[in-house]
Amino acid sequence: FLVRSRPKGLLRFRATDLVWGLGLGLGLRLVQGVLERADLQPFPTVQSIGGPFSSGWWLEQVLASGVVAPVAEEFFFRAVILVTVYRLLRRQTGAVAAGAAALLCSAGTFVLLHEAFALLSVAAAVQLFFVGVVCGALVLLTGRIWGAVLVHIVYNVTFIGLAVIGSYAG
Repeated sequence: FLVRSRPKGLLRFRATDLVWGLGLGLGLRLVQGVLERADLQPFPTVQSIGGPFSSGWWLEQVLASGVVAPVAEEFFFRAVILVTVYRLLRRQTGAVAAGAAALLCSAGTFVLLHEAFALLSVAAAVQLFFVGVVCGALVLLTGRIWGAVLVHIVYNVTFIGLAVIGSYAG
């Protein structure tokens, strides 16, 4: 069933996915900095995202938060929720309305999942919604998942990188 219902090109990778992933991921991190007024705050530190450096910190934070979580989240929110809602609504509402509904549903549940694990500020919720919308739009426009996965990885890894810099600079 899943093989038949999956869009044909969803798992294909193209070099442009890498370009979109890097560019949009860095752009979203800049938007996050503006929304959180990062210019008025000190750099985040490792202590603020999971405790002091330990032998397992790199595995727990960089691998788990920087790679595994974005891959799992994008496959769930974009490859399952977005694609399913789009396919369910496309015939009744048309491609544009179905795409908009799928995008809002996917991005909204993305924010709600994050809210379930940690209380979010309004700025953080808006930023996560932007991440969801950008990743969802990328899937809808390209028909492929890897650009969205890379956007999410770049977004998460840049924060971890800023925390490492903040920890050594402080």
